Amino acid sequence: MAYTNDNSIWKSVDWMTICIYLMLVIFGWFSVCGASYDYGEIDFFSFDTRAGKQFVWICCSLGLGFVLLMLEDKLYDMFAYILYGGMMLLLLLTPFLADDIKGSYSWIKLGPVNLQPAEFAKFATALCLAKFMNVYGFTMTKLKYSMPLVGMFLLPILLIILQRETGSALVYLSFFVMLYREGMPGSILFAGICAVVYFVVGIRFGDEVMSDEHTSIGEFSVLLLIVVLSALLVNSYCRKKNVVWYIGGIGAGSTLLALLFSYYVIPFDVTWFQYGLCVCLLFYLIYLSMRERMRNYFYIALFAIGSVGFLFSADYVFDNVLEPHQQTRIKVVLGMEEDLAGAGYNVNQSKIAIGSGGLLGKGFLNGTQTKLKYVPEQDTDFIFCTVGEEEGFVGSAAVLFLFMGLILRLIVLAERQHTRFARVYGYSVLSIFLFHLFINIGMVLGLTPVIGIPLPFFSYGGSSLWGFTILLFVFLRMDASRSKH
Repeated sequence: MAYTNDNSIWKSVDWMTICIYLMLVIFGWFSVCGASYDYGEIDFFSFDTRAGKQFVWICCSLGLGFVLLMLEDKLYDMFAYILYGGMMLLLLLTPFLADDIKGSYSWIKLGPVNLQPAEFAKFATALCLAKFMNVYGFTMTKLKYSMPLVGMFLLPILLIILQRETGSALVYLSFFVMLYREGMPGSILFAGICAVVYFVVGIRFGDEVMSDEHTSIGEFSVLLLIVVLSALLVNSYCRKKNVVWYIGGIGAGSTLLALLFSYYVIPFDVTWFQYGLCVCLLFYLIYLSMRERMRNYFYIALFAIGSVGFLFSADYVFDNVLEPHQQTRIKVVLGMEEDLAGAGYNVNQSKIAIGSGGLLGKGFLNGTQTKLKYVPEQDTDFIFCTVGEEEGFVGSAAVLFLFMGLILRLIVLAERQHTRFARVYGYSVLSIFLFHLFINIGMVLGLTPVIGIPLPFFSYGGSSLWGFTILLFVFLRMDASRSKH
């Protein structure tokens, strides 16, 4: 391997980020100690205990970080495609090499340790995207660039889903944050937000009906929202006030009249009228696109028909594609079910543990909920509840402030890069950390579905710790060399 001979690396490396990393790792180790501690245990450094194993993983991570800083930064650019290809091949082979662990085939056993390739594929995918987007003439608006780009991060998603590890697969969707920074049209991000809203409203209120006993509240709300959003898009991208009033006024007004007719004259399913209205809206927008030769009308028509199609497909996917336990987890988060003894048990016990910590917490190793093992996976996916119980609100806030400091620092480092390769990789790292933080904390607090992803630098396990360390220190090496570019 080629190591750098530049002694100034230690002067140019961002020590503030490294200090935040060290504080998170140390705080994380104490959290693992608290979460895995059994009464009577004395030696936290024994490899027979989880705390001891995590200490070894931390030491290995520090050594790994040192090696990554000493390597020539050009190597990451040079071998980006090779690393990506190798990791995709490993992801493909993983289901055939891995044992069944809780229904997942994502862990490869290597002697005394288990490694999860999906954690290491993140940095390889980020490097591959950065190298591809760094080519001369790259632009997000050309299909010859955008289609391969999307395929690069959809491939690991599909391969990880084959391992039945949905949570790890969803992490790769975080790259959309980086793509938005690099010029992805805001309309795509808007469409993604709309899809989430359609899914939540459609699923949450899909089985509830209005007082006419025929019209689904969820379906009615989403279809009405499609018409209103189409009118707003016309206002933003076409600047035609009369068309906005036609679509918004006639669409909302006729829907209201149909609803009143169903209430007081002949009860019927108003959503059928709305579907007809959407068809009329579609043809009207296409007509305007042809008459005025404005492609924006056509794109808005695609948005409308895509929204209706998503409404149908979301319902089908929820009922026929998602596993029963995944459906239950979503229903628990949306308040459709309580299930405190089943899918909601983890979250409920986690809330109890965090709430019992109060302002200052019960103290290190004094948490009763965690010591009595009431919270499943309390040293991995739900480790933040240990922080809340032992360190209280103050300790939890301190951890969140540390993570916020890391996120803000990553933004600063990414923005000061002199090459698109380094900037894209930096924002990819930022996107992954932000996704893990938001989903994991939300999961522990019952704000997001339980999809089983670790809290960076806190959750027990070598794969996740090494994976996050590689992501961060590769970027720190790029940043330390920015003055040469």
